[in-house]
Formats: sequence, structure tokens, C-alpha cells
Amino acid sequence: MVLPNILVTGTPGTGKSELCRQLADKLGFRWQNVSEIVTEHKFVEEYDEEFECPVLDEDRLLDHLEPLMQEGGCAVEYHSSEFFPERWFASVWVVRCSTSLLYDRLQAREYGERKIKSNMECEIFQIPLDEARDAYRKEIIHEVTSDTAADLDATVERVRDWLEQWKAKHNKS
Repeated sequence: MVLPNILVTGTPGTGKSELCRQLADKLGFRWQNVSEIVTEHKFVEEYDEEFECPVLDEDRLLDHLEPLMQEGGCAVEYHSSEFFPERWFASVWVVRCSTSLLYDRLQAREYGERKIKSNMECEIFQIPLDEARDAYRKEIIHEVTSDTAADLDATVERVRDWLEQWKAKHNKS
């Protein structure tokens, strides 16, 4: 495996996509945007009216991703993390942002008030972070902030540093 797989997770609007775009451009990861994959391949069981989102067919998604994960070098982006096998990832990056910025970002996406409220609660109560902590070993989880472009640059550098350490460790084996 030339590059390890990493998971980038967090509340919608926190900056996961921009981070993955940068990781693909600057570090050579293959960005796997799970929401786009689900839409493209119709990995949906039903639509949840209450949360205003499709209900994911996790089994079909995981079957689709398995060969890609075996190749390595993927940055998998999704707002949830608990159903992905831990064996797929060398690190998990939980992207956070301030709630005032998050609110503005979600409004700019034209989310309905109920959906904004739900996502704001997820961020306030750090649901994606707790979910990652419940699903993966604590030593592979990294909490990062994405309020500004400088935060994004710092996170890319932090991933670069982590990746160099990972390569050094795995090239000795």
C-alpha cells in the first residue's frame, strides 16, 4: 500500500469536502465522497422526511468501497463514521467548526430550518466526534478545526506530518 486510507468525518458544513479536495490535490489521496457515491449508484433504501435526507443502504455502499479500500490511498468523506470497518483506516479526522459559522454555511446551502437545527445540535453535542470515538481506537482519531483558510492549511500540514510518520513506520516493516 503506497498510501493509507483515512476517514474524514464531521457535521455537514464543517469543511470536510474542502479538506478532502486539498488532501487529494496536495497529498495524492483519492477522494471518495460517500454522498456522491450514494447518489450516483442509488445506494438508498428510502427517504427520511423528518431529517430531510435519504436513508443509506450501508451494505451496498460497503460492498462498493471494499475494493477501493484494499488499494489504499483513499480519503473517505462522510458525516457518519460508525458503520465503516476500522480495518479500513489508518486515521480518522473529525472536522469541527464554530456554530456561528456552521449556521451561516448551512443557510448558504439553503437547508431548511429543521435540518439546520438538527445539524447544529450534532455539532454542539459533538455527535460525529463521539461516534468516531465509539467506533475507532482513540490513537487514530484526530479532531481538527475548519473555521478559516488558515485552519484548513494547518490541517493539511498536520495530515502531511502524520502521513510522513506513517510512511516512516511502515517502510521499516
